[in-house]
Amino acid sequence: MFEQLGRSAPYRRLRSFIGSEAPLLASIAIVSGLILAFLKLADEVVEGETQAFDKAILMVFRNPADITTTIGPDWVHEMVRDITSLGSFSLLGLIVVALCVYLVMTRMRAEALLVMISVLGGTILSTVLKMGYNRPRPDLTTMSEQFTSSFPSGHAMLSAVTYLTLGALLSRLAPTRALRIYVIGLAIFMTLLVGMSRIYMGVHYPSDVLAGWCLGAAWALLCSAIAGALQRRGQIVSGVEAD
Repeated sequence: MFEQLGRSAPYRRLRSFIGSEAPLLASIAIVSGLILAFLKLADEVVEGETQAFDKAILMVFRNPADITTTIGPDWVHEMVRDITSLGSFSLLGLIVVALCVYLVMTRMRAEALLVMISVLGGTILSTVLKMGYNRPRPDLTTMSEQFTSSFPSGHAMLSAVTYLTLGALLSRLAPTRALRIYVIGLAIFMTLLVGMSRIYMGVHYPSDVLAGWCLGAAWALLCSAIAGALQRRGQIVSGVEAD
């Protein structure tokens, strides 16, 4: 009976569909989990249930004798400010524009479009959510001026969107598995580094950063998965075209 089922045309088509769309299905499952994690975290933030956790983590980076000052020497403070700029809108914007120009010049227009949609969409989503939740910043002396609300962290979210999208793109072009792992690992490392710098500086609650990571990773993965599915179906032509 099972052998006959295995030889049937509908069964073969189902196996073929699952095999070809397995990456997309797995990505959708991960994206769903990340979005649910964000929604759960947002609900706890609104109800004030993260206050104890947020305060405990923030105080780790504060001088116990004077909580208005951050631990570490001045050179560490300067280094952290340099690191956090890697998630700023201006620097990420320059990186994205420069990369997209390069991709267009090398006839990789589909990849350029993917990067633009992912980053611009993530920026709009971050801005709308900040306006919607309108959470005040931590009541601490910080290492830089801030002009927007706190939840979710825009630096954490946009660094996740940008670096993970670029990591996914470069990993597809990498010739070896080791290089693919390195590129993805570097993208994750940069994302974590920027988020941690925001907590160290006292400009964000840890829950803000966690929410930014969840939603940024979900958005980047969703855009990459959709692009991959379209490429496999031949609706997006990937690669460098000859002149």
